[in-house]
Amino acid sequence: MSIDQLHETALAMVAPGKGIIAIDESNTTIRKRFDAVGIECTEENRRAYREMLLTTPGLSEHISGAILFDETLRQSTAEGVPFAKVMAAAGIIPGIKVDRGTVALAGYPGELVTEGLDGLRQRLQEYAQLGARFAKWRAVITISDDAPSGACIDANCHALARYAALCQEAGIVPMVEPEVLMDGDHDIETCYEVSEATLRALFGALYEQNVILEGTILKASMVISGKGCDEQAGVEEVAAATLSCLRSSVPAALPGIVFLSGGQSDEAATAHLDAMNRMGPNPWPLSFSYGRAMQQAALKLWAQDMQGNHAAAQATVAQRARDNGLAALGKWVKAA
Repeated sequence: MSIDQLHETALAMVAPGKGIIAIDESNTTIRKRFDAVGIECTEENRRAYREMLLTTPGLSEHISGAILFDETLRQSTAEGVPFAKVMAAAGIIPGIKVDRGTVALAGYPGELVTEGLDGLRQRLQEYAQLGARFAKWRAVITISDDAPSGACIDANCHALARYAALCQEAGIVPMVEPEVLMDGDHDIETCYEVSEATLRALFGALYEQNVILEGTILKASMVISGKGCDEQAGVEEVAAATLSCLRSSVPAALPGIVFLSGGQSDEAATAHLDAMNRMGPNPWPLSFSYGRAMQQAALKLWAQDMQGNHAAAQATVAQRARDNGLAALGKWVKAA
């Protein structure tokens, strides 16, 4: 795939009023989600759940792409149509999570590094053949009294940059996700400092690995108070701090930024995105790549009666997509 094609795909991922649905939970993670609502975590139930999400009527009105797990990219609908074909027919770009998850960073207790570079070139070639047009790699940055260390930030950003270069070699748009976790009692100012340092290190590493920014998407966490902080920043403060941080550390050449919900409530994730877009214009489109904030309400409905609540669960997905699509335009209105 040429540079122009990578750029075209990246722009399509952040088309006006559209964002990404993240349904790339590992089997371990989705087991926890299913356990919470009383669903057995079998391969067929996982397949049926992802089919319910991906075949939501009108999904492509506000969803440009979906991040899938390896298992899901290989699965098909009940009628035997591969999910990647269903998505392409609906105008939704198939994406794939390619990292292997986090492990303890040796020498730095409490800090994590993401693995998955071994064999990635070959896996990306296969994923491209299966229909994937973009990929995702998530790094995790923890805030505590002793963290993050410079070593942790550098190790994760180096891995993100090597992954991104391999993606572009395979003709796949890399989505780089350096998530600064909400866990902890830190204030919004601390989150700002860590987020800025992480993003500056990331774009330095991308430059060193010859990654083409015009064919890259950033999946960013918002600058937000830690969950345990006594003083929680309001919507406008979060939006202003996040924009300030991004403007000081993210090159304007980037085609777009999508945000992770990162444990925020559904409404808070939407409200923060809407506020940022109302504060525009911004150097890049700002959209969403939400997992739980797109799925959680629908999963609870679907779990009660997989067949009987199928349509109602899909309607809930469509409404969440619409709300976040409007927020990506700065036109969301909170329900009375």
